[in-house]
Amino acid sequence: MDSRSVLEQVRSGKLSVAEAERYFNRKAYENLNYARLDTSREQRTGFAEVVYCSGKPDAYLADIYKRLLAEQGEVFGTRATPEQYELVRRQLPDIVYDPVARTLKQERPDKVRSGCVVVCTAGTADIPVAEEAAQTAEFFGAHVERLYDVGVSGIHRLLDKVDLLQQANCVVTAAGMEGALASVIGGLVRNPVIAVPTSVGYGASFHGLSALLTMINSCANCVSVVNIDNGYGAGIIATQINRLACK
Repeated sequence: MDSRSVLEQVRSGKLSVAEAERYFNRKAYENLNYARLDTSREQRTGFAEVVYCSGKPDAYLADIYKRLLAEQGEVFGTRATPEQYELVRRQLPDIVYDPVARTLKQERPDKVRSGCVVVCTAGTADIPVAEEAAQTAEFFGAHVERLYDVGVSGIHRLLDKVDLLQQANCVVTAAGMEGALASVIGGLVRNPVIAVPTSVGYGASFHGLSALLTMINSCANCVSVVNIDNGYGAGIIATQINRLACK
């Protein structure tokens, strides 16, 4: 819950002044010794702390989820394994796991999503990275439209969706191989395009490096680039752009 939500709930009578005071007086972080949970991050940046699950020891992961859920009312994590899902689910039975995006989350049931972010992929193999971006943006309040498998080898699949692309506040494009899709879309829309190179492709793609270099060297003016397979980073930036557009 952010500061504005707290103030609105006080005004509506749903939250007492004393409860609001506790919210504003809470510590900047919670020290668990093995982790320092950044409980004031949403107040500072507009985005609550997210759990990067990969590599987290089992002994710590479930407790981190429990503490963040209690503090924030919801919790989101990326790069989770099925085994980590089972571990967390034993303590948080309502946690939801997506095996494609590898997200592990519990959301507020009354969440409202606004604006429009379109998430595209060149191929079906790029969907896991795209879904990480899409679900990140959705978790933080953006309405997301998905447009998958519209790569340049069958560009007619993209061209009949130009109206949707042009209506979006931001477009996220996930592509491997040579990564050309971002430049194509960048030449069709006036709003920002966030290019996500994926590690999809044969040997000379160098695990996404060829797509990364193509995207960095794009001749389209509105294309920016995040790291290889960084769907989460693209989702956060897309959400920021979408929020500004909605204002």
